[in-house]
Amino acid sequence: MNNDLFNRTELLLGSEAMKRIQSKRVIIFGLGGVGSWCAECLVREGIMHITLVDSDVVCITNCNRQLMATTKTIGEPKVEALRERLLEINPEADIVALQKNYSKETANDFNIETYDYIIDAIDSLKDKISLILQATNCQKKSEQGGGFYSSMGAALRIDPTKVRVSEFWKIKGDPLAAAMRSSMRKHKLFPARKFLCVHSEEQPLPNLGIALQDGSQTFNKVQTNGSLAHITAIFGMTLAGLVIQDINRQENEKSAN
Repeated sequence: MNNDLFNRTELLLGSEAMKRIQSKRVIIFGLGGVGSWCAECLVREGIMHITLVDSDVVCITNCNRQLMATTKTIGEPKVEALRERLLEINPEADIVALQKNYSKETANDFNIETYDYIIDAIDSLKDKISLILQATNCQKKSEQGGGFYSSMGAALRIDPTKVRVSEFWKIKGDPLAAAMRSSMRKHKLFPARKFLCVHSEEQPLPNLGIALQDGSQTFNKVQTNGSLAHITAIFGMTLAGLVIQDINRQENEKSAN
């Protein structure tokens, strides 16, 4: 491996933390405006093993916020377009592209118990709940959320200073989190442990028009909402930051013992 590629990461975190980062396996569900930026940030910071999961193809309306979406990649599977992009950053990375949809019915296809970190950037409320229940059950790590991180609603926001990280049950003002908690209480299905989420304290703004029907697959989304790259990218990079921070914490704890 060309160690110069991660010189700045190693300069900040140290050689042992760098080795730990490169050994971890991450799976990302959902490669939209949040998941795509999360994947790029992780690869640039040294993660070598990433599985990308998304069943959709790049559409023209993705170009305003999704990292791999350009006029040249329209029509390509999102997982393949992003994989190609990530390999241009680090040709030695192990990038697995799965053009599949996560749901309760397909949950066992991904072997998520084999990953060190699971990232939820799914849009569908029903599928998010299914992933949260499965991920928290199979990864019983620290109470601070190590191993699994989830993105709440990034659409209909414009203020980057309102993005926060909170434990799922402590999130306030996010309609998606509220709807998920309500559904969990109704069906008496709860996460096996606490986990951290990226969310915004900004109240969602209204849509000011009708969404273009671009041929994308919505998979149980209630509606299509307006969204901006500077918000979705902050969400994605914050998720990546939680992963790197947790790995660095592990290394610091090891060194202290």
